[in-house]
Amino acid sequence: MKFGIFYEHQLPRPWEDEDEHHLLKNALAQVELADQLGYDYVWEVEHHFLEEYSHSSAPEVFLAAASQRTKQIRLGHGIVQLPPKFNHPARVAERVATLDLISDGRVDFGTGESSSNIELGGFGVARETKRSEWAEALDAVTRMFVETPFAGYDGEFLNIPPRNVVPKPLQKPHPPLWVACSRRDTMHLAATKGIGALSFSFVEPEQAKAWVDDYYQTLASDACIPAGFAVNPNVAVVLPLMCHEDEATAIERGLDGAHFFGYSLAHYYVFGHHRPGATDIWREFETNRGSFGFDRNIAAKTGETLAAQMIENGIGALRGAIGTPSQIRDLLGRYEEAGIDQVIFVSQAGRNRHEHICESLELFSRTVMPEFHDREADRQREKTARLADAIERALKRREPAREADTSYTVPSSATQVF
Repeated sequence: MKFGIFYEHQLPRPWEDEDEHHLLKNALAQVELADQLGYDYVWEVEHHFLEEYSHSSAPEVFLAAASQRTKQIRLGHGIVQLPPKFNHPARVAERVATLDLISDGRVDFGTGESSSNIELGGFGVARETKRSEWAEALDAVTRMFVETPFAGYDGEFLNIPPRNVVPKPLQKPHPPLWVACSRRDTMHLAATKGIGALSFSFVEPEQAKAWVDDYYQTLASDACIPAGFAVNPNVAVVLPLMCHEDEATAIERGLDGAHFFGYSLAHYYVFGHHRPGATDIWREFETNRGSFGFDRNIAAKTGETLAAQMIENGIGALRGAIGTPSQIRDLLGRYEEAGIDQVIFVSQAGRNRHEHICESLELFSRTVMPEFHDREADRQREKTARLADAIERALKRREPAREADTSYTVPSSATQVF
């Protein structure tokens, strides 16, 4: 199994002038450390206007900086928002290709459509059409990667004339494709398009197994028509992480951050009424957390078998991989048995401290990660062999790259511009 680290760039109120500066610099230092420790991925999200929950509005800038401080870790755009009012497809293709070049081919291209009203409304993206806009933009971007020149696009939401979109990515035909998933039906959709599924739900291993089984069955069926020009058969799940030899210390260092991560996400996506520039989510979290599934007393129980949710009297509270190496090893073993390909850890959350995050990453890499990595090569060989024929058949169902009309010309400007 592979392991990633995930960044929303959380910054709870109250704020000081240098807080965002320190937040980003600390995150870069954590990514550099993770690279040295052998973590496989760093995932960086794109969000807009989500105060406290996510100050990550320019992931391509952060990942570019990370690319120059690292050597091996893969750089996951997790995710780029693809509806064209967020990002024009040509700009997405240009940015992703440039990052792939300067990182020596280490980019994974995660995509999504957003679902928060504050983002959709801020950019004028209609909820009713955002899925269709995502699909059309994904088709356009992948064609821009491989068509020389790009033959243009005449769709429901996109009308783009032929242009040669440069540069082209280093990875051929393009970086691996992923999509953000919060429900089983979106993971099924990922399989029909032959792309990796990034599950941002805190799912239990037993629930994840049903999702994984459906994903791989669908990917191997005639229902799979790849969205890109290569298939990326992978399922990843997200978990909070704080690893320490003493369970109580792990809880003290990581639980409130994990709970704020979940609470602030739900504030924007489920139950919140946000006043831009005024709502204090951290204060509301401290008052209301127990009413929304983030009860500290339930989740802070020691000596228990870890799960995504700790349960008491039928009430669940987020826990995840917050505990000792032994507890975390057992939990991850269940995800491995369920067929999960990658676990992505959330450590930079709430008010979790930089030095505690670094200590946790180091301890996990030394005491837990090696045995999972040792099994990874054999697992990948088996999966590649098992899926090879299905992937070959799927790619034959995908419409090939097009050739542009070579007679098409673009006249220069007829007016003096200098």
